[in-house]
Amino acid sequence: MKPSVMNSVVERDLCIGCGLCAAFCPQGVLAMQWNRYGDYNPVAVSPCTTECGLCLKTCPFADSGENEDTIGKRLYGAVPGIQHLNETGYYLASYVGYSEKHRATSASGGMATWLLETLLTEGIVDHVIFVAPTGNPDKLFAFRVFDTPEDVRIGAGSAYYPAELSRVIRQVLEVPGRYAVTGLPCFLKAIRLAQQRNKKLRERIVVTVGLTCGQLKSRHFTDYIAALAGVRGEVTGVRYRGKSPDRPASNFYFSFTTADGEEHKIFWNEGIAEAWTNRWFTPTACNYCDDVFAECADVTCMDAWLLEYSRDSRGMSLLLVRSPAVREVLERGWGVRLDSIPVERVVQSQGGVVAVKRKHLAYRLYLDREGAPKKRVAPARPKNPLLRQEVVLKERMRVASRDRWGAGERDAEHLWEAMGADLRRLVARRQVSNIITFPVRTLRYIQRRFGGSNHG
Repeated sequence: MKPSVMNSVVERDLCIGCGLCAAFCPQGVLAMQWNRYGDYNPVAVSPCTTECGLCLKTCPFADSGENEDTIGKRLYGAVPGIQHLNETGYYLASYVGYSEKHRATSASGGMATWLLETLLTEGIVDHVIFVAPTGNPDKLFAFRVFDTPEDVRIGAGSAYYPAELSRVIRQVLEVPGRYAVTGLPCFLKAIRLAQQRNKKLRERIVVTVGLTCGQLKSRHFTDYIAALAGVRGEVTGVRYRGKSPDRPASNFYFSFTTADGEEHKIFWNEGIAEAWTNRWFTPTACNYCDDVFAECADVTCMDAWLLEYSRDSRGMSLLLVRSPAVREVLERGWGVRLDSIPVERVVQSQGGVVAVKRKHLAYRLYLDREGAPKKRVAPARPKNPLLRQEVVLKERMRVASRDRWGAGERDAEHLWEAMGADLRRLVARRQVSNIITFPVRTLRYIQRRFGGSNHG
């Protein structure tokens, strides 16, 4: 049997559930379905008789020989003025700002929503594709195609919920027009791989809007947080990034609507952060991602997690631009406040994710030298024993959360109790780390405060 996405990726638990393989299978052999962990996976609905291998060639986690560096160079390497950083990939310009019109209902400063609306308003695209609510309790969010600026606002805000692209990619292939697509790094990589092999996709997807990503979450993550919030009925709607005027942007809330019309709210620091940062309900494929800034996207949008911006409850956006056409749209934009910002500050804003996808990834690759896919990060055993312990403990909790909830043990209190010992070890590790790094942090503060001046 020739290698396929099923035996090379899905059976190794490396599928991220993007759906490109199902969209491109010429025989219609594959369909996307929920697995027991609350993730999407392709399943074979009929025998594969041609073994063409197209499914594997469009998979972002297959060892195809293509990575974000080679794809990015082909897309942006010849752009006048383009630059490259190891952390960001190629970049042309970087900005910080917001759209006052979209800020209140968006996850950060509303710039992604503004951009999609503007692309439609200016006639640059005919359709936009992004994740939006469905109203279906069994599939709360999905990729959908929208044609008007007013419809774009339906999908404003983040969605920490699985969604797959197979249906909308088939629509792109069937319905002529110019499309903009918003997606996470691995999803846009899959689209770029597919574009190399399909002329219609190359011609019709004319703008790609990326989102920075630290990790995906299964649908069970939403179930767990809903239980923490006191939800007892069936969840029919979720808002993941609510803003409260009396709290900083970093302490946002999730709100859940149930079938009986009740609404339940829970803030980031009331249990969401614990599950998120410790990688509960995170797919295995996320362990092997080295793309922070959606390097295959024409523009990447993210939260401005920098001290001078994150205290603002209204939120601010950072943008990393690679396409001259998108830069032109941004710089002539009306109704937005947009300023240039050094790319180093953009990298700093995502420092935690960069560490996870560099230092932590290097150790994961070291621990799994036989089963891991090829990545741009070299396997390495870090000298810092606290970092090694952190990686091991979080991986143990990640696996336990998926296994327990996937086996039907869906009790939030019991899950938290099962994680208790590892959580306590992590707290102790942080305390030790704070003591060790205190002198360095103090020195850096003095240098920032006094600008390194010589007063002696």
